[in-house]
Amino acid sequence: MFSNIEYPVGYVHGANDVLGPAVLAELEGREEGDIIEVNVDVAKLYGERDESLVFIDKIENVPPQYREIGTKVTMENADGHSKDFLVTKVDEETVTIDGNNPLCGRDVKFVLEVTLVRDATIEEMEAGGTTDSEPSLEEILSQGN
Repeated sequence: MFSNIEYPVGYVHGANDVLGPAVLAELEGREEGDIIEVNVDVAKLYGERDESLVFIDKIENVPPQYREIGTKVTMENADGHSKDFLVTKVDEETVTIDGNNPLCGRDVKFVLEVTLVRDATIEEMEAGGTTDSEPSLEEILSQGN
């Protein structure tokens, strides 16, 4: 399965590792117009996909506020530890929630184009970067179902 999700990421090189060490290493010394490809070991970042973290229930058993793809559901176990799950599928009969990271079990390759290289402002350095948009979680989730 192939999915392509495009969104700009503004970051300050050396101020944080939001893109991960492998990607940052490839970006070192790059210039505007450069294109790099980096395969991401998702299992190393998030662990292997765990199907025991996927729950399907009848839609009538699920409160209406949890019937939308991308909704976060925080659950607590008997020991009082909480874990975030995401609603990943909703149909006329069921709702599926998943405690795996949305990228688990996928082959991920970052193809990055450097569109601008400039000195960061003080505010950007403190924040670690800027971005005007974020990836669509619904788009990420729908690609795998």
